[in-house]
Amino acid sequence: MAEVNLVEAVNMALARAMEEDDNVVVLGEDVGVNGGVFRATVGLLDRFGKERVMDTPLAESLIAGMSIGMAAMGLKPVAEIQFMGFIYPCVDQLVCHASRLRNRTRGRLGCPMVLRAPFGGGIHAPEHHSESTEAIFAHIPGLRVVIPSSPSRAYGLLLAAIRDPDPVIFLEPKRIYRLVRQEVPDDGTALPLDVCFTLREGTDLTLVTWGAMVHETLQAADALADQGISAEVIDVATVKPLDAESILISVEKTGRCVIVHEAARTAGMGAEIAARLCDEGLLSLMAPVKRVTGFDTVMPLPRSEHYYMPNVKRILKTCRELVDYA
Repeated sequence: MAEVNLVEAVNMALARAMEEDDNVVVLGEDVGVNGGVFRATVGLLDRFGKERVMDTPLAESLIAGMSIGMAAMGLKPVAEIQFMGFIYPCVDQLVCHASRLRNRTRGRLGCPMVLRAPFGGGIHAPEHHSESTEAIFAHIPGLRVVIPSSPSRAYGLLLAAIRDPDPVIFLEPKRIYRLVRQEVPDDGTALPLDVCFTLREGTDLTLVTWGAMVHETLQAADALADQGISAEVIDVATVKPLDAESILISVEKTGRCVIVHEAARTAGMGAEIAARLCDEGLLSLMAPVKRVTGFDTVMPLPRSEHYYMPNVKRILKTCRELVDYA
């Protein structure tokens, strides 16, 4: 079994889905001849032909609108937006049509489409290339928002997203596209959507995170272990709909929770998780719920982005505050 990185796992999942179902098509800017800006679609054009792997104009609204039309007529489009910072022209199509097509037609039509986009900072990119605005899409009823954090989860979650009968926003943390390699069997096995993954068991503290921040959070958990503190690490994976039950069960055990995300602090998904804990798990808490996040400012790109992004030191400081809370 070959070891692959996250972007290679995405490519494997796309190829597997296209092999299994002739209705799966791939479209987007430079996804065909060039194989995508990050090479996520490399080789698919040669393998499946230009009728199923389509290069589009530089027109994100068109990409989203075409995908909705294809999905309504029985295809399963997987569209790529080159960077999340370019996704905003798609919002009208996603909010007004993709998210409500099933409701509008009382179930007569569905919208089984996936909109993929690299997101997040950490690669010293220019402006509009390092957005982390997943909370915008999580707020829209009818959209599912999925964020993998490893090659194995990218493979399994993307297959599940493609097979899902409703629209999925699939955000790929580009900072970790090539960070780690894992053995990922190309056997077509999907992972469940709408559930959290517990990456590490613990008893003193719950760390909740997703995407690229999983890696810093796990490093923080290792450092806490050296200090005699047992941290449980939860990868949210599907930020909408949120598997709040798994988080509540963990916090009931540990009594403390730190939420880590790269996106700006105000109205981020961390605020929603904290609110759920206060609503449904208040009596389990032995300390306030804390967040370690990006800041409410434009990311200072390119060379100063490390000041913006949460790091192990910030996570550890917040964890110590909770453990020492009287």
